[in-house]
Amino acid sequence: MADIRPESMERITTEALAQAFIEEQVAELKVQIGDKKVLLALSGGVDSSVVAALLIRAIGKQLVCVHVNHGLLRKGEPEQVIEVFQKQMHANLIYVDAVDRFLNKLAGVSDPEKKRKIIGAEFIRVFEEEARKQDNIAFLAQGTIYPDILESKGVKAHHNVGGLPDDLQFELVEPVKFLYKDEVRVVGKALGLPDQMVYRQPFPGPGLGVRCVGAITRDRLEALREADAIVREEIGKLPEVPWQYFCAIPDFQSTGIKYVDGKGERYMGWAVIIRAVNTVDAVTATVPEIPFSVLCRIRDRIVENVNGVNRVCWDISSKPVATIEWE
Repeated sequence: MADIRPESMERITTEALAQAFIEEQVAELKVQIGDKKVLLALSGGVDSSVVAALLIRAIGKQLVCVHVNHGLLRKGEPEQVIEVFQKQMHANLIYVDAVDRFLNKLAGVSDPEKKRKIIGAEFIRVFEEEARKQDNIAFLAQGTIYPDILESKGVKAHHNVGGLPDDLQFELVEPVKFLYKDEVRVVGKALGLPDQMVYRQPFPGPGLGVRCVGAITRDRLEALREADAIVREEIGKLPEVPWQYFCAIPDFQSTGIKYVDGKGERYMGWAVIIRAVNTVDAVTATVPEIPFSVLCRIRDRIVENVNGVNRVCWDISSKPVATIEWE
C-alpha cells in the first residue's frame, strides 16, 4: 500500500508538538461528531486509552466507553481503567464483567487458534449487546494507528470490533490513525495518562489466554496472573528494560516438595516460564541477559507466593526458531 501519511505531518517527538496535535484533533472531532454519541471499546492499552482521552477532551460525556473484563487481563488492569477513566477523567464508562461468560466458553479448549476465535467472537457479541443498549450512537471510535493501515492494506479493526453487524451503521472515528506507536505514547503523556498505561507492554488480543498454554483452568489462570505481576515488577526495575517481558504456564505438572509441620511431602505443581525479548519489528527477536540475582528473586517470590507453582524456568529461545508468545 502506498504511503498515505500527510507529507506535512511532522513527527511528534515533544510535548509541544503533542499539544498542537491534540488541539487540532479536538477541534476536528467536535466538527465531525457534533451532538451525536461515540462508542469505544476501551481495553486499557495505549492506543484505545489515548483515543478515549482525546475524545473525553473533545466531547466529554458524549463518549461511551465499554470496558469488557473477559478474565484474561493482567493483574490490576480492569481496576486501572476504572480508576483513570471513570474516577479521574469522569468518563461515561460501562464496565462489563464477562469473566464467567468467557471462561465457560473456553473450558476444555486447548487448540490455540480455537481459543483465539472464541475470545474474538465472544468479545464482538458482548460489545454488540452493549452497543444496542445505547441511544443516539452514530460513531465507532477505534485505536487504529498508522502501522495498522500499512500492514492491513486498509483500516484495521482494533479490539475485535470489526465484526459488528452492518445494521449498526456506525461511522468510524480514528484520531490517531496517522501516528506511529512512539508518537501515540508522546500524545498520551501530554494528555496526562499514567506511565503504566502509556508505556504498557505489547499484549496479545486474547490476553493471558495464549499464555495459559493449553486448556485454560481458573486456578492455573490465576496463578499465571499473579506470577506475571511479579515478573513484570522485578524486570521493570532493571536499568535497561527489555522490549517485552512476561511469563507463561504450560498445561503440565511436575513433582515438587512442600513442607508441612517440618515434614517434606511430594506434590504436583506447575512450571512458570519467564520470557523476555528485544526486537525492533517483532519479526525477529533476541533474548537479553537478565542478572541471575534478579531471576533468583523472581523465583523465590513466585514459589513462595503463587499457589500451585513449584518450578520457575527461563526461556532463552530467540525468534526464529521460537515465537515470542508460547501460543
